[in-house]
Amino acid sequence: MSWRTWTALGLVYVVWGSTYLAIAYVVESFPPLLAGFLRFATASLLLLAFLLVRRRKALRATPRQWLAAGGIGLLLLLCGNGGVTVAEQKGLPSGLAALLVAGVPLYVALFRTLARDRPSPRTVLGVLIGFVGLGILLLPGTRPEGVTFGAAGLVLVGSFCWSFGSVLSTRISLPADPLVTTLGEMVGGSLGFLVVALVRGESVPSDPKASAVLGLGYLVVFGSIVAFTAYSWLLGTAPVSTVATYAYVNPIVAVVLGAAFRGEDLTWTSVVGGLVTVVAVVVVVSQESGQRRERAKPSAAPMAVPTTTTVTE
Repeated sequence: MSWRTWTALGLVYVVWGSTYLAIAYVVESFPPLLAGFLRFATASLLLLAFLLVRRRKALRATPRQWLAAGGIGLLLLLCGNGGVTVAEQKGLPSGLAALLVAGVPLYVALFRTLARDRPSPRTVLGVLIGFVGLGILLLPGTRPEGVTFGAAGLVLVGSFCWSFGSVLSTRISLPADPLVTTLGEMVGGSLGFLVVALVRGESVPSDPKASAVLGLGYLVVFGSIVAFTAYSWLLGTAPVSTVATYAYVNPIVAVVLGAAFRGEDLTWTSVVGGLVTVVAVVVVVSQESGQRRERAKPSAAPMAVPTTTTVTE
């Protein structure tokens, strides 16, 4: 893969891993869904201002493409990120929340199979290795006390929705510019957050903690604009199974930061499980990038004509 792809992957790996810690601080003062609205609405306004100044022509997407981006935003942000935020507000440790999100690559492989785009045996092996690592991390007797099935279930359902949205985004027509796609997704997601927050009766806190305000700012700039833009770009240029490997690396970052800043448990199972997940990343990335090189070889036919305007694996 190119240096740009590795850079984007690195941003998603590290920055999104740290957002679990930031969310834990934010929900100490802000209601979870209102926090999601403030995060993505602010990021949308900043990104729109940048596009109006530097890439005004890129905003000329079709209404159908804008609606598609907004729908993907509901799946990725409201359902996926919202599930994690509500779960952490209910007391789920940030590191454990990240570990539960590691189910994303399995869901991605499932949706690809249903779409008749079967992953290679080596990709499936990488997914299975990743779940071995997840199993080690969640061995009985190592999970924190007080973790409810409801909070964990929110993260699992959110991961399922995120996976579906990620696969779907590679098979529908979205705005050509990744930044414009990101803008449409964040607008759709923020509107969804606002509606649900109003239904729940959430309101802005009168005296939020400084750590919560700083955490929200970090989520806006780095978690939403920087990392989410990199993720959207990757979905259009790299195999979706390669992109999904962030779900294996994020838990390592989240567990280490949670232990360092919030005193969350860091046990030998976390160390071993983290090493196993790194092996899974190596297996999947090497296999998927090898397949892309194979497909990029010159064809015996005089011309290869693309059958769709969107990039698929």
